[in-house]
Amino acid sequence: MSSALHRTTAWPLALATACLIVYASLYPFTGWRDQGLSPFVFLTAPWPRYWTGFDVGTNFLGYAPLGFLLALAALRSGRGVWAISLASLSAAVLSLSLETLQAHLPSRVPSNVDFALNAAGAWAGAVSASLLEKMGVLHRWNDFRARWFETEARGALVLLALWPLALLFPVSVPLGLGQILERLEPALAALLVDSPFLEWLPVRDVELQPMVPASQVIVVALGGLIPCLIAFGVMRGWAHRSAAVLWLLAGGLYFTVLSAALSYGPTHAWAWFDLPVRVGFLGACMLAMLSLWTSPRTATVLALLALSVQLVMLNQASASPYLAQNLQVWEQGRFIRFHGLAQWLGWLWPFAALTYVIMRLCRPEDVPDDSRP
Repeated sequence: MSSALHRTTAWPLALATACLIVYASLYPFTGWRDQGLSPFVFLTAPWPRYWTGFDVGTNFLGYAPLGFLLALAALRSGRGVWAISLASLSAAVLSLSLETLQAHLPSRVPSNVDFALNAAGAWAGAVSASLLEKMGVLHRWNDFRARWFETEARGALVLLALWPLALLFPVSVPLGLGQILERLEPALAALLVDSPFLEWLPVRDVELQPMVPASQVIVVALGGLIPCLIAFGVMRGWAHRSAAVLWLLAGGLYFTVLSAALSYGPTHAWAWFDLPVRVGFLGACMLAMLSLWTSPRTATVLALLALSVQLVMLNQASASPYLAQNLQVWEQGRFIRFHGLAQWLGWLWPFAALTYVIMRLCRPEDVPDDSRP
């Protein structure tokens, strides 16, 4: 099937990047006030006297991926002539909007330098996409995607691209994303206090207990298996699937090690890799290899089952007694944790994956039963 029929992943990735930029620019979203000045006064203000290389780098590089993805989406949509202009202008409008909104936040200072660097970064990203297109790199990616993936692979590719980033925030059990019930219950109780809906919340007779090692093995194994099954739902050929297993499990291992290194230092990067986790990783690899020859629809059904079992197991157990201390260490690095965004990604990724696989199963024509790798 021609690669032209594949829907580009650049649009959803560009949207995700734009949401990330909005979150980072307006966090913590509290303390809004009107200063009685024009929100555009920063454009005519003198350039700041003090700035750092870190500020320049983050403002320039922060918008470069957005410009790249917007230009790539325009190129893939047949708007190649206007790709750089559309991408640069769209990113500049977003930056201008956020800088004006920052004028109403006490913890933010709008800056004409930031706006200029944002626009320049987006333009550089858009030019990079255009150059890669002219060099034929994007065409080769299209051919690669056509050989390896089914036509409707956009959602799966976005999920698989976000999965390693979701692993950056410390979790109670490695690869155990989506453990939210223990935090959600007190948050709901605080929200519903002094309302009749407070009585609707369930009351626990027994407190949640930490996981035993056998449960940790299952959670780790399912955590490594789930992205593999999502990939199998859109991939062709057992050889391609085998390569995907190696890449995904290696990526999961690497980003979990990176998370530990950022939290506790390089000397403790492997402290989490105890016997239950090692057995769980081995189990994930074995289960993924046993699933290589399943049809795409069967792989999607298994992904739904694995997600459901893992989420139930995680949310019927309490967090590790050391997790609170771990999170305290992590949150000392504001830019590493990116204002809590990594935590939200770790919480919500499995539920986004659950929604995706259900939608896939509701469209049987996209994953036919007789479609064998």
